[in-house]
Amino acid sequence: MAIRLSRTVLAAAKTVLVLGAFLALGACASSRNLDQAFSDLSGNAELKGVLFADRTHDYGDIDLTLYEGRLMLTGTMKSDQGRAKLIENAWKADGVKEVIDEVFVGDGTGFGQGVEDSRIDQVLRARLIGDKDVVSGDYKIAVSNAVVYLLGAARSQAELDRAVELARTVAGVEKVVSHVALRGPLVQ
Repeated sequence: MAIRLSRTVLAAAKTVLVLGAFLALGACASSRNLDQAFSDLSGNAELKGVLFADRTHDYGDIDLTLYEGRLMLTGTMKSDQGRAKLIENAWKADGVKEVIDEVFVGDGTGFGQGVEDSRIDQVLRARLIGDKDVVSGDYKIAVSNAVVYLLGAARSQAELDRAVELARTVAGVEKVVSHVALRGPLVQ
């Protein structure tokens, strides 16, 4: 029993170390610093806790995308009241400086559309990572009902245009909505 527990603890420790390294590398690979990345993670977790505690509405078809204090809400709510409560709750998380509302009121996303949205998301992430003209770590992606939403910070208009074009040309994408700010090149 003691050996089995030790192996379990060791496996958990390795997982935590790998996750920590992954987060650190992700933050280092972009222009964001670790404080910004961890602040976003903390705010995201806090907001999920607020939404989980609110049993008045079903937030199961909502995606939260947080980048440097800018919170983008995407997905579907069943009522206008639910949407209003979601936005109210969004402001409760520490570090949220802006709430971007891209939520539709209507029926939730069907299984087939959810699979297609996930495929679009993965293809676009791969394209952004593989493109030498785009700093992929500076972009967050949300896909809802074949609409791609981009959030982040571009170093130039040309980089932003390239990221939008990469999104627009993924098979199945019906529309691309950009909430990417222009940051400009970093001075080192």
